[in-house]
Amino acid sequence: MTVQNSAALQSLAGRLDPEFVLGVAAAAFQIEGSLKADGRGPSGWDAFAEKPGSIMDGHSPAIACDHYNRSGEDVALMRELGVDSYRFSISWPRIQPDGRGSFNSQGLDFYDRLIDQLLDAGISPMATLYHWDTPLPLEHGGGWLNRSTAERFAEYSAAAGERYGDRVAQWVTLNEPVSVTLNGYALGVHAPGHDLLFDALPAVHHQLLGHGLAVQALRAAGVAGTVGVTNLHSPVRPASGKLTDRLLAKVFDLMLNRVYADPILLGRYPTPPLLARPWFRTLSGAKDADLRNIHQPIDFYGLNYYYPVKVATGRGPADSPAGTAEAMARVPFHLAAFPEYGLTGFGWPVAPDHLGVLLREMKDRYGDALPPLYITESGASFPEPEHVTGPIADSNRIEYLAGHLDHALAATSPGGLAEDVELLGYYVWTLLDNFEWAAGYSQRFGLVHVDFDTLERTPKESFYWLQALSRARKA
Repeated sequence: MTVQNSAALQSLAGRLDPEFVLGVAAAAFQIEGSLKADGRGPSGWDAFAEKPGSIMDGHSPAIACDHYNRSGEDVALMRELGVDSYRFSISWPRIQPDGRGSFNSQGLDFYDRLIDQLLDAGISPMATLYHWDTPLPLEHGGGWLNRSTAERFAEYSAAAGERYGDRVAQWVTLNEPVSVTLNGYALGVHAPGHDLLFDALPAVHHQLLGHGLAVQALRAAGVAGTVGVTNLHSPVRPASGKLTDRLLAKVFDLMLNRVYADPILLGRYPTPPLLARPWFRTLSGAKDADLRNIHQPIDFYGLNYYYPVKVATGRGPADSPAGTAEAMARVPFHLAAFPEYGLTGFGWPVAPDHLGVLLREMKDRYGDALPPLYITESGASFPEPEHVTGPIADSNRIEYLAGHLDHALAATSPGGLAEDVELLGYYVWTLLDNFEWAAGYSQRFGLVHVDFDTLERTPKESFYWLQALSRARKA
């Protein structure tokens, strides 16, 4: 019996509510290519990628998956896959090259075509307005350290809402502001490459302000779809019962989770432990008017979940690429390993049971203020060949996706750990192997293998597994 027709798959499909959304997610900079075509302006990531040593093996995002020229082929793959929804991002510098002023008609037309292709294929569009590609002129002006970037983002969001608001079903303002802040501004391993540690916190506030202003701009534009935001969230645990481990785990939990969700959902920043308050001083003086703008009613909240985090006192080995950044040597903690779990190609622990824990924590923290949730990213990279002649038997990815979806459904079912959480859907990261930021093309997350020499697409066994799950659910 093949995995596509297994009893386990049939059982999982039988637990999916007919309204539960199965989708795939992707990001413009990682797949589109055509970085200098048709009026697209440069982004901060373009500049970062050109710096020697920034990207593994010197890989270039200039072509990536060439999705800009092959969107029809990729939408056809999604139609074959049978997913309900595609979460894509709009490239800000493609439709507004300078991040201010005039808009690029060719860039606007590209997303018009993509949205119409999706709708013709029966796939619901979920559009993310910002997935890390800040227009380079704004980055040169300070990027998210500069308050004016939030205002420019609202203007861009208004234009996108006016152009596409009649057809996009869900809008996501920001993708993972925590990753932008920590990797880009605090640790320097992503664009724009700053290693400011806690002095990066103004980037938190300005991204959140941009989110709130964008929500208002979308609604003023009269968009027909629902509006939300997406962030990376992880349960954070101390490595031991030591006081310092427990204190530093609370600090990291604030940095990773609460300084983003608390202002959006509760309208205030969390209060740090007394000893850590100097680190968070730049957030303590946030203006009430800013917090009101950030605290906009939203229709859903997106969770990107990949792995739990364990914090230990002192310097030491880490279990993620960001944890090995040189800047981490200047903080009094490190990220400890989870030896009880297997690892992805990125070295991340495979811990689907912590997804239910995360859902429980979100409800406990935010109660009735927590809107319905989507898992807007969930997936894993594993070592795979650069060239293939047929589908890869990626059973590790199938096991990963089945395990995470199983735990999400179990946790939110009656009697489950998070039975009072309304979970609307699950998006797999990602459709295509792509440019994985600083890791270049070394990490393959896709359901579809991409040969980066020929750009040939070859669905993997996980593609056919998800296809079978979708068909069994709808049967």
